[in-house]
Amino acid sequence: MSLYRRLDAHLESQAETGGRVTGTLSGGRIFMIWLAANLVVTTLLTGTLFVPGIGYGQAAAAIVGGTLIGAIVLTTVGAIGTRTGLATMALTRGAFGLRGSLLPVAANVIILMGWSWVQAMLAGVTVDHLIAGYTGWSNPILWSVLCQAIVVALAIFGHTGIAKVEPWLAVLILAIMAYVFAVAFGAFSPAEYAALPADPSLGMTPISALDIVIATAISWTVLSADFNRFARSTRGGVIGAGLGYTTSTTLAMLLGLTALSYLLARGDVAAEFDPTVIVDGFGTPLALVIFFSVMATNTMVVYGMTTSVVNARPGWKLRFLPTALVIGGVSILGSTWLALLGQFTDFLAMISAFFIPVFAIMIVDYYVIKRARYGDDILRSEGGRYWYRAGVNWAAVAVWVIGAGATYAWTYVWPLPVGASLPALALSAALYWLLSLRGRAVAVPAAPR
Repeated sequence: MSLYRRLDAHLESQAETGGRVTGTLSGGRIFMIWLAANLVVTTLLTGTLFVPGIGYGQAAAAIVGGTLIGAIVLTTVGAIGTRTGLATMALTRGAFGLRGSLLPVAANVIILMGWSWVQAMLAGVTVDHLIAGYTGWSNPILWSVLCQAIVVALAIFGHTGIAKVEPWLAVLILAIMAYVFAVAFGAFSPAEYAALPADPSLGMTPISALDIVIATAISWTVLSADFNRFARSTRGGVIGAGLGYTTSTTLAMLLGLTALSYLLARGDVAAEFDPTVIVDGFGTPLALVIFFSVMATNTMVVYGMTTSVVNARPGWKLRFLPTALVIGGVSILGSTWLALLGQFTDFLAMISAFFIPVFAIMIVDYYVIKRARYGDDILRSEGGRYWYRAGVNWAAVAVWVIGAGATYAWTYVWPLPVGASLPALALSAALYWLLSLRGRAVAVPAAPR
């Protein structure tokens, strides 16, 4: 057997099978997984988007409130993974049909690809800033490409080791966070940060900040069942994921908010989605943490994209290594698109438009329509209770389109005083429930754990 075939066979044995798994992890372990997962530079920099558009106190309230709201959706979907043993995209077969689930799977790959590009660019810009400081030579596109090439290599050869190292990396990041908070609050008091003037001309409002924070949770919910299906119990998974996600997101966003407010209080910078701004303020150690956190998280993103495609449908014969190389090549090419960093808030809005209706549909389908049970037919390649019409539940597809359109319209065309996320979630859930009253009979699967 050639080296290529041996490597492909090894990777295939580690890739997800798309079937059920039996959870063995405690709530504490699930907490650590979620704590480590979201202590990343993108979450930190999201906190920098809010000032000086709105006040420090309003931004902090939006971060805490939006994180708690988003955690409800995240843990509700994650609990389905614990009860069924299925990954998030496999669960979409229940509502969308065995073939229809390919639509949210494709959207998931698109979103994860966008995240991989953004994170590679942030790592590349950070490395370029450090190198330029020492040598005067700058080429951020080259460094972004090199960073993503390392990520692709790690996704193929080192994803297992990265998964083991990531919790320790979280400890390092928490230590750097403590240092940044100590410096920031040692120089200025919370009252002084709250007194910083807001600039309404930047277009940020407390409601738009809340929507951005909720969108962050929605972006992580695509992985909620992937992680929580390994929980030993539903209760442990919900508590562990809820506390882990809430802790990491709140700390990371408040860190970004406080770090930029500290620099604004010193009169150093204007607000922008740029890691070099806070690196200048807090030094090389923070730059190293940004780089290594991107390497760890982006490796799992590329690996997750590959397993999603390989296992999109039972019966597909895609091999892991060729798929990883194609996806990795696209992720490397995309990392040259540095202009995406300037559209980060629009990217988050796109995530909301794509996935708020998907998760509303999934929650109603599982807990209400299917009475908290999915049968083994969900693992079939065709036929059975989840075949609907030619493999597609067109009611779910129609609600998805309507919900996505409403999210976009309420964000950009007719902004609502309560934001777009919660109304779109309620609309999608109610509409799917109404359309499903005339739908197929409820499936009766094996009892959940």
